[in-house]
Amino acid sequence: MAKGPVNQLLYDGLQVLQHRGQDAAGIVTGEGNTFHMHKANGLVRDVFRTRDMRNLLGNMGIAHVRYPTAGNAASSAEAQPFYVNSPFGIVLGHNGNLTNTEQLQEDLFRQDLRHVNTHSDSEVLLNVLAHELQENVANHRLDPGAVFDAVAGVHRRCRGAYAVVAMIAGYGLVAFRDPFGIRPLVIGYCDTELGREYLVSSESVALDVLGFKLLRDVAPGEAVLVEADGSFHSRQCAASASLNPCIFEFVYLARPDSVIDGISVYESRLHMGESLAEKIRTDFGHLRIDVVIPIPDTSRPSALQLANVLGLPYREGFIKNRYIGRTFIMPGQAMRKKSVRQKLNAIGIEFQGKNVLLVDDSIVRGTTSREIVQMARDAGATQVFFASAAPPVRFPNVYGIDMPTSQELLATGRNDEQIAREIGADALIYQDLAALERAVQQANPAVTSFDTSCFDGRYITGDITPAYLAKIEAARNNPRPAGDPSSSTKQLDLNLGSGE
Repeated sequence: MAKGPVNQLLYDGLQVLQHRGQDAAGIVTGEGNTFHMHKANGLVRDVFRTRDMRNLLGNMGIAHVRYPTAGNAASSAEAQPFYVNSPFGIVLGHNGNLTNTEQLQEDLFRQDLRHVNTHSDSEVLLNVLAHELQENVANHRLDPGAVFDAVAGVHRRCRGAYAVVAMIAGYGLVAFRDPFGIRPLVIGYCDTELGREYLVSSESVALDVLGFKLLRDVAPGEAVLVEADGSFHSRQCAASASLNPCIFEFVYLARPDSVIDGISVYESRLHMGESLAEKIRTDFGHLRIDVVIPIPDTSRPSALQLANVLGLPYREGFIKNRYIGRTFIMPGQAMRKKSVRQKLNAIGIEFQGKNVLLVDDSIVRGTTSREIVQMARDAGATQVFFASAAPPVRFPNVYGIDMPTSQELLATGRNDEQIAREIGADALIYQDLAALERAVQQANPAVTSFDTSCFDGRYITGDITPAYLAKIEAARNNPRPAGDPSSSTKQLDLNLGSGE
């Protein structure tokens, strides 16, 4: 356990991971048997003031940033971490989405006699863990075996994607990952004069920036435990486990300087550009392309490598206003559309009289793509071609990324020509799914399977039915009113700092 306070460490970690969620932020620290918490809606820099940081005492803690993937995020009650006072006192942060939340809520109420105050699946998960701890603790004394047995119980009951960190008052920190390894979770360490410190994070970039070394990824189904005396333990807690990381992490979500499951995000994006270039050379050789222009920021490595392979000029044609939030994770279609031109501005000389190939990481709803194509035309482009480093997004994502309904996805029910017309492009080039999988796998051939459900409709957990998808679509189309404590939101990031 760290000898000094961890509040600054956690704050700095959240700043590094701000790209994963801009809706809310929270930090909980542990000082002996006492928790100190501060959380609210907003960016990290706005949520935490000096007075808040001074109150976050202790040498272990959990920090979290969130973005909404369903319902209304107006209530700060949905911000994480969540807290429950029995048994022992537990706080928890969760990245992902449970797919059997309703059944778990019913079981908690009818069988476990536990109360859930919000509609968040993360609070449900916390209460499942708390119940399993209570069931596995003998004589009210915790030990690593009891903690790991409790996590095994969580795996038996919970379905979906979840990477979790939890802090047990006066005892220590536990982190675990779902048996399919869909959402990322890495462990780092730092050896100091006073002992070894540990940190668990969604992305390795947080380890780098905070001065920690990457130890390894948390394995699917595995739990790791750091006790208050600094003892480190780990155990496989799932009956069966397999690694199937979400491929959209590598396409869009993760920072390029992160390494997830041994895969360099940057390297995988370079490979995406190479394979996309080969497709253009083979199937779209008739296009007269004068210049390749990325749509900042995620697509830059792919666009640069594509231009290199095809021997075409690469230019920065759009300047990004870095003080506008990422449009993909802003709730509400109208807000997304309004923000595009506030976020990007075209450099006219790069478009005037040219046939331009715009490269983006993906096309989800099409709002941003349509606006950007029009911006290129307004800047004087003769023809505008559009290339996506990812295949068409045709299916809802139910594992914690904001693609919950087919109605909102541009590619659903449309072929490539129809999509090109919808976004106003003269030609549209999509990456093939097999090529995308090869591009990511090239960075680590040991990873042989991915969650690609938003592209092919194959849900790796095996429990997603048409009825389930119809239900979440109906819920999306009829959100709860703002301020309703049962407004459904999902969370997409966590960062835990601890030490010995």
